[in-house]
Amino acid sequence: QQPLVESGGGLVQAGGSLRLSCVSARNISATTMGWFRQAPGAEREFVALIKPTGPYFYVKPPMNGRFTIARNNANNTVWLQMNRLTPDDTAVYYCNSVIFSSSASGSGYIGNWSPWGQGTQVTVSS
Repeated sequence: QQPLVESGGGLVQAGGSLRLSCVSARNISATTMGWFRQAPGAEREFVALIKPTGPYFYVKPPMNGRFTIARNNANNTVWLQMNRLTPDDTAVYYCNSVIFSSSASGSGYIGNWSPWGQGTQVTVSS
C-alpha cells in the first residue's frame, strides 16, 4: 500500500471548488499534517497545515480565505477544501507530515515523510 494517497483533483472552471482528500497509512493523531503543490515548471510550495489538537491550522496567504484544511485523526485523513479557484491554482497537490525548518527557503514548512505520494492533479480553466 502507498503510505500517502491523495485524491479529489480534477478539471474545474475558474470560480469553482474542489475538495481534496489525503489518506495516510501512518497514524497521524500526533502529527502536524499539511498540503503542498507543484505547478508546471515551478518548485513545490507549501499550502496549508493543521496541527493535531485544537485544531490549529494555517493557510498560506493569499490562499487563506479561499482554502481551508481539516482532519480526522480516527481515519488518518486530511482534507483541503478549495473555493473560488483560479488558473494560478493549477498544480499537482500533495499531502505530507509538516515540519518547520528555519534554514528552508520560502515558508520554512517542508514535507517530512518519505516517500511522497503521487499527488492529485488540479486543473483550473479560465
